[in-house]
Amino acid sequence: MPPAPQHRRDRGLARPVAAGAIAAVTGFASSFVLVLAGLTAVGATPAQAASGLFALCLAQFALAALLSWRTGTPLSFVWSTPGAALLVAAQGRTGSFGAAIGAFLLCALLVVVTGAWPALARLVRRVPTPVAGALLAGVLLPLCLAPVAAVRAQPVAGLVVLLLWLVLRRVRPVLAVPVAMVAALGFTVAGLPGSTSLDWVPRLVPVLPELDPYVLVSLGVPLYVVTMAGQNIPGFTILHTLGYRDVPTGRVLVGAGIGSAAAAVLGGHAVNLSALAAGIIAGPDASPDPRRRWVAAVAGGAGYLVLGLLAAPIAGLVGTTDPVLVEAVAGLALLDSFVGGLVSALADAAHRPTAGLTFAVVASGVTFAGVGSAFWGLVAGLLVFGWLRARPVAAGRG
Repeated sequence: MPPAPQHRRDRGLARPVAAGAIAAVTGFASSFVLVLAGLTAVGATPAQAASGLFALCLAQFALAALLSWRTGTPLSFVWSTPGAALLVAAQGRTGSFGAAIGAFLLCALLVVVTGAWPALARLVRRVPTPVAGALLAGVLLPLCLAPVAAVRAQPVAGLVVLLLWLVLRRVRPVLAVPVAMVAALGFTVAGLPGSTSLDWVPRLVPVLPELDPYVLVSLGVPLYVVTMAGQNIPGFTILHTLGYRDVPTGRVLVGAGIGSAAAAVLGGHAVNLSALAAGIIAGPDASPDPRRRWVAAVAGGAGYLVLGLLAAPIAGLVGTTDPVLVEAVAGLALLDSFVGGLVSALADAAHRPTAGLTFAVVASGVTFAGVGSAFWGLVAGLLVFGWLRARPVAAGRG
């Protein structure tokens, strides 16, 4: 008689562990190249980019294990994918990687303050949806164009990767990005010179932060906004939809900010509550018993930790070749987020001019007074939103 309950208990844990593993593999494969490209774009060496990727995985595991276990809630953490896209768009504008680290720390501090100060959290949630959606779409646009660039640069390999993604997107969507990424890496490895050697030892490389006012404003503030609007807030919303209505918002945000700060001094940009993986980890597929689903979050964090051990060879591979194919897969993985940003931005016909202007400024890549387009798009969107919203009131008073 005793073995039966143990057998049922093992089966009960197998599902959440499997769900966490799937979420980790899918999330890592779909965007690790974007993280490496983003860190490199703001001045990181291959060793620093590998350290940043590994540090993010460490922070994600620590946050998921500690907070999920303490709260009994499936809280999964991932790196900020829209934040990495923002770094790519900021290429060449930071001056040094140390200045980018300063911006990462500012973003982390703002997340901590948001968690500790409920009034600021309410203010962030009040960023108009047309502005937030257009900001996200504008940041992601250059990466979503990468598949087109890949087909132009390497027609055969690019088309093979694209067709694999298309076929699997229809028959087995969860495998579309991982399989396409494996194919892209395969083509990339095949093009390596015969003498190329890769470093397989994971290393953490501390980076001394620099406080450059222009970089803090143009990178740190937009990184905070896209991370909050693009992942933290949707993550809380998804958990609420799945029945977790008592999520400790303040504790989660403070933890994410502290984790981001710890990762920042080792090269990582930002850690946040997962939005996309929450459907896998916190949903009924992870376990029919909601009280067991926190195990899936811990397993997902452990999966990221294991995959993070490969950061050094992956960074070396991407850094020594033309990453056009792997960037193309990252672009394909971001298409849903790009379209989601556009849909939310354009949903209200009355605010489409605001969304259109915000998107145009962000996507333009324009730099003014040393500050990049993401910040100016946010400012322009907020100003136009306030002006167009106030105009009918003023007319009515007249």
